[in-house]
This record gives sequence, structure tokens and C-alpha cells, in this order.
Amino acid sequence: MINIKMNLQFDGSKYSGWQRLGDNDSTIQGKLENLLKKMTAEEINVIGCSRTDKGVHAQGLVCNFFTNSNMTIEEKYINRYLPDDIVVYNLSKENERFHSRYNAKSKWYRYTIDNNKYQNVFSRKFTSHIPEKLNLILMQEAATKLIGTFDFTAFTTMKSKKKSFVRTIMSINISKENNYIYIDFEGDGFLHNMIRIITGTLIRVGKEEISPSDVQYILESKNRSIAGPMIEAKGLCLMEVRY
Repeated sequence: MINIKMNLQFDGSKYSGWQRLGDNDSTIQGKLENLLKKMTAEEINVIGCSRTDKGVHAQGLVCNFFTNSNMTIEEKYINRYLPDDIVVYNLSKENERFHSRYNAKSKWYRYTIDNNKYQNVFSRKFTSHIPEKLNLILMQEAATKLIGTFDFTAFTTMKSKKKSFVRTIMSINISKENNYIYIDFEGDGFLHNMIRIITGTLIRVGKEEISPSDVQYILESKNRSIAGPMIEAKGLCLMEVRY
């Protein structure tokens, strides 16, 4: 049995996220598994590095699967049968212990805001349009309150009482170029909707509706109801997974 790693990118606009559902055709995992089943004549379980949500995109998602097949390890054969909005750009054989999720040391996500007066038609599928002026200095100050290892209960929609809400954020960097604002997150993992809720909270800081010190209070409160809104999914992209 061989262990194959895949690097892929996808436009998540019309998919229900990564994780396989009852209707496999609506998820990235389902699309890949259906194709690989036909290629290998085996039931294939594709292990993803991250369970991206509905509408979230990826430039550098990593996944792996095991097979007894002697399938050709070339991207072009897989891409020939994948839809245009999913592309496998690297395939490689790994040792049997490689696991795309458990071996990941950190994940880099980017949230992109179109800060133009009018939304750019050509980037609308991959950005959230916010025409108001945002105070990036205050947003960066607020972001520093979230760097470290904390209980992020206030910034997730996850309800489980059995799972840990503790995560480590290594960095949050905010930049602006040509009226696009980029918020880059690197962490060891993120809770369900965590980045989108943090981003929504930072935008409130940018609009000067709340202060950076309020973000510290929200974090310590562990109260989802006082954090900012969960911003739309389409501006979020998984950029890279680091091993």
C-alpha cells in the first residue's frame, strides 16, 4: 500500500466545504474520492489537512490517501477529470506515517477585503467588499491581543463540551495594497469559523466601533455573543500548510 500526498487549489464558491457529506458531489473531498475510486477501483478515503467551510477557497491545501493501485503519479491525469475550479498541482509518494493533518505544524490563512468605494467585479468571488475607511493601526494593535495560546471560545460557533477550545496563533499581519486589505493568520489550527469571527471583530475595531482593549476583554470573556459578527466566507483562503 502506498501513501500519496496531493497539493491542490480550489475555488470554493459552489462547494459545501472540504468535508464529505451525504451528497459527495458538493464537497471537495467528495469530488476527489469519487474520481480516485474510478481511477483505482478502490474505496478511497482522502485525508485533508483542514476542513475548510462552505465558500472558503484554498491555494495550498494538502491531503493524502492510501492505495494498493499502481496508478500513475502525474497531476495531468487527475486534472483531466476534475472540474475547472479544482486543480492538483503536485502529487508525491510519502512514507506510510505521513498524515496531512496530524503532521502539520502551522496553517496560513488570508482574509481579503476589497476596500474600494465600489466592489471590483473581477475579484468579487474572492473578497469581502467593505467601502468604509478602516483604521489599520488600531486593527493591528487589536490583533496583537490574540497572538499566543488562548481559549478562543468567544471566537467560534463550535458548541462541543468535549473538545478543547485552546489554539495557538503565531501571527496576525494586516497590510494594504491598491485598496485591498489582507489579514494573514498563522496558527497551529483554528476552531470552526474562528478566523471569520476574529476578522469581523477586527473590522469593528477598524471602524472604531470598539477599541483594541475591548478585544482583550472579549477574548477573556469566552462569550461569543459579545464578539464581532462572522464575516462572509468568500474572502477567506487557505494559503499554505507548513510541515
